[in-house]
Amino acid sequence: MDPLDYRALAVLDAVATHGSFDKAAAALGISQPAVSQRIKALEDAAGRLLIVRSAPAVPTGLGQRLISHYRNVKLMEATLDIDLGKPVSMPGLSIAVEGASLATWFPLCLPPLLAPPRCQLDVQQTDQAGALHRLREGSVFGAVVIDDGAELKGLNGTPLGAMRYVCVATPAFAAHWFGDGFTREAVQLVPAAIHDRELMARFLAEHLAAAGPFPHHTLPLSTALNDAILGGQAYGLLPYLQAAHALAQGALVDLLPAAYVDVPLVWQAWELDTPFTRALTEQVVAVGRKYLVQE
Repeated sequence: MDPLDYRALAVLDAVATHGSFDKAAAALGISQPAVSQRIKALEDAAGRLLIVRSAPAVPTGLGQRLISHYRNVKLMEATLDIDLGKPVSMPGLSIAVEGASLATWFPLCLPPLLAPPRCQLDVQQTDQAGALHRLREGSVFGAVVIDDGAELKGLNGTPLGAMRYVCVATPAFAAHWFGDGFTREAVQLVPAAIHDRELMARFLAEHLAAAGPFPHHTLPLSTALNDAILGGQAYGLLPYLQAAHALAQGALVDLLPAAYVDVPLVWQAWELDTPFTRALTEQVVAVGRKYLVQE
């Protein structure tokens, strides 16, 4: 491939970010034909398709790798600007975070990173498979993911601790449906609210020896799941960090005190050494280890 045209890479990044040639042109202040010409020139040089012309337009695998390279170069250029005393640009940096962390401890990482602003941070909520896919294709710099022991080439993995889940319900729900106890027989009759079927199945198997199907409603790990449990429509697993206040206030009760399920988390990040990426990693690791369960 010929030497990279970074002005054309900026156009490629804009098309992927905005999802269309027209919107990319408006964002860059150039004409739509100019956007098309620069993308075509890149594709001719690469000998490969870089953007799928769909609605929205999305990068191919090679297109995404070129975009990731461009964004990493912009981060390093921002570091040089600091060293040279020049006005600092605001490069973009994307990371992925699993839902329970995003709902609990992860937002506490952000204030020191965003004041003063040193980049345009894009925090994406995704599941395990989505986060790993985005890491491998390079569309995110780092991700908080479940630690499954796998080693990812080119990435540094730093253990954070475990997210502890407890099984909770409102006192009224527990009294009505589990008056004779939270038993294997009872959970075959009462729907749970869940975000991850395997997680609930693991909890029921470990603590009630309950195997096989169980009735449940599936909701995102968000206010919808939290509200369904706090609203007395179901029981379910919540991160202890999320449920602790309601438990202390008596709005929720622990259905099996001292029983829980721990999910180990890890920060996986590409080997990109700039002041901001170092600060990001240090902050994520420090806050994660402060709030997550440490063995």
